[in-house]
Amino acid sequence: MLTLFRIVLLPVMVVVFYSPFRGANLAAAAIFIAAALTDWLDGWIARRYGLTSAFGAFLDPVADKLMVAVTLFLLVQQNPTPMLAVTSAVIVGREISISALREWMAEIGQRARVKVALVGKIKTIVQMVALVVLLHQHDFPELRLYRIGEYLLVAAAALTIWSAFVYVKAAWPVLRERD
Repeated sequence: MLTLFRIVLLPVMVVVFYSPFRGANLAAAAIFIAAALTDWLDGWIARRYGLTSAFGAFLDPVADKLMVAVTLFLLVQQNPTPMLAVTSAVIVGREISISALREWMAEIGQRARVKVALVGKIKTIVQMVALVVLLHQHDFPELRLYRIGEYLLVAAAALTIWSAFVYVKAAWPVLRERD
């Protein structure tokens, strides 16, 4: 239910992001934070109480990737700089590629080889913080917060590349096999 709620928050965040009211950026950031927290809560409940399902295992990563991709698209549309576009393309491209790799590895019974690595978890945290900061869109006196968000997104893109290499390296023995 929490995963479905996260997916329902997507169009709400988009509508709020484009709304003309004062503070829409803060509201969009708050919705993104709520989605991220429900993702964490969902995982915590599943681990703590052993409440898992095939549907949840399928939908949870899809919801995560949708939330990140939609947010990146919104940010690039609003601020179409080359740096933001390239980092967003790297992040979305990696998500699609590694999802395909995981799906294929699962299909051949090798899913455990590409389980979530620590670098992937760190990437996710840096990415989520960057997206919240960028959705916020405002600087504080003496603190160029938006610029910090951009730097964090670049760091997330670098971690994205690193984690992709980790997953491909883990899958490489299987990828090299001949039929």
